[in-house]
Amino acid sequence: MGIAVRIEPLGEGRNILVSDQHTFGTDAFLLADFAAPKKKDNVCELGTGCGIIPTLWLGKGEVRTVLGIDISEEACELASQTARVNGDTLHFEVMCIDMRKISGVVDREHFDMVCCNPPYFDPRSGYISPDPERATARTELECSISDVCAAAKYLLKYGGRLCLCHRPERTVDVFGAMRENGIEPKRIRVVQNTPGGAPWLILTEGKRGGKPSLLWEKPFVMRDEKGNDSPMLDRLYEQYRTTRGSVKNEQ
Repeated sequence: MGIAVRIEPLGEGRNILVSDQHTFGTDAFLLADFAAPKKKDNVCELGTGCGIIPTLWLGKGEVRTVLGIDISEEACELASQTARVNGDTLHFEVMCIDMRKISGVVDREHFDMVCCNPPYFDPRSGYISPDPERATARTELECSISDVCAAAKYLLKYGGRLCLCHRPERTVDVFGAMRENGIEPKRIRVVQNTPGGAPWLILTEGKRGGKPSLLWEKPFVMRDEKGNDSPMLDRLYEQYRTTRGSVKNEQ
């Protein structure tokens, strides 16, 4: 592949291939849990990266099929190799394509759910990594939240769900982009480091063609008052039977 690749254990004999440019953090686990696909669902993940979210779902038998789309050839090769080492190739397909150019290439209105952990940062907001792969993954250079929602509109069946995570300060941008593309925000959950602390992540679900009505779920709190892992965080990792040593904190 021309990049330094390492294998991270996920528990239960499953592994994932990652690199310094394409790895995963707590936000991927939070989004996988929040999205909770049904076993009959066909899902498309936009910006699949190393393929951590489909790999978590398939390890639990939570989803029928996943199409992972990413613009990075390196990311797609990592995700494809991960599917092979875990025996997931019948259920996890990877496609290297710009999500802005999927019309006529990927089936329209085919998917029950679209999932995305998008680049968080507006390129006008400050620092951009000098590494092209990291810059594309973290900053809206090749993909904006509007691009994500436009792709989801194309991919989703009527009534299908878009689930994504983002920074709290981008909440208005997320809701605006959803509504511009006929996807109504239906559910939101904030993630906090400590009880009463400011949120560092939002998890949001929208429904294509849905009616206005937004459910605020109980916040996900990562640490208790003493700084120990919360019962919520314990449950998150236990349900995926995952060793925590390989997971970065993406805050």
